[in-house]
Amino acid sequence: MNETSVLRVGQSVPDFTMETYDPASGQFGQLSLAEQKAAGRWTVLVFYPADFTFVCPTELADLGDKYEALQALGATVAGVSTDTKFAHLAWRNSERLLSNVRYPLAADPTGTVSRLFGVYDPGSGLALRGTFIINPAGVLVGSEINFYNVGRDAGELLRKMEANAYLIKHPAEACPAKWKPGAKTLAPNEKMVGKVFEALNG
Repeated sequence: MNETSVLRVGQSVPDFTMETYDPASGQFGQLSLAEQKAAGRWTVLVFYPADFTFVCPTELADLGDKYEALQALGATVAGVSTDTKFAHLAWRNSERLLSNVRYPLAADPTGTVSRLFGVYDPGSGLALRGTFIINPAGVLVGSEINFYNVGRDAGELLRKMEANAYLIKHPAEACPAKWKPGAKTLAPNEKMVGKVFEALNG
């Protein structure tokens, strides 16, 4: 798959590497999908338009509140924009809303990874608000894209990640709307056709 091809849910994600600024260590590093797969970890990418903007710090702060829970599910989380790692460092350490951001901020200044996931806006050189969940085998299992002016809810991202983490261990089941850990799942079969109400309430 070349960089101009847009990934779809269910497809394998080509390996990529991005430079990062890691607020937890205060150091620069890199995020490699190949390394995440080798470690058996999920990868959650949260693209946002730009550092030093307005909706973006509210989203990243909200994600920071859910970061430990996502980590506990085996996920490596990264915020991604087309800014450089140096801009990430400066913004993280000047914007007070980002004080709880402990996950890496990845740099995609050429837009290569943003194009791969279909969030790159060539008119502005920025990335739309895209959230992507990649399973430990490197398959894209979750995708959400919003325009610039609509912020996301990290609570819903956590819910989706909880469902995906459950389903990878229970592939014969399915999670209904608003499913959360401990709630009833569905085991699709011919007897359930037209009888989902009974399956959920039986």
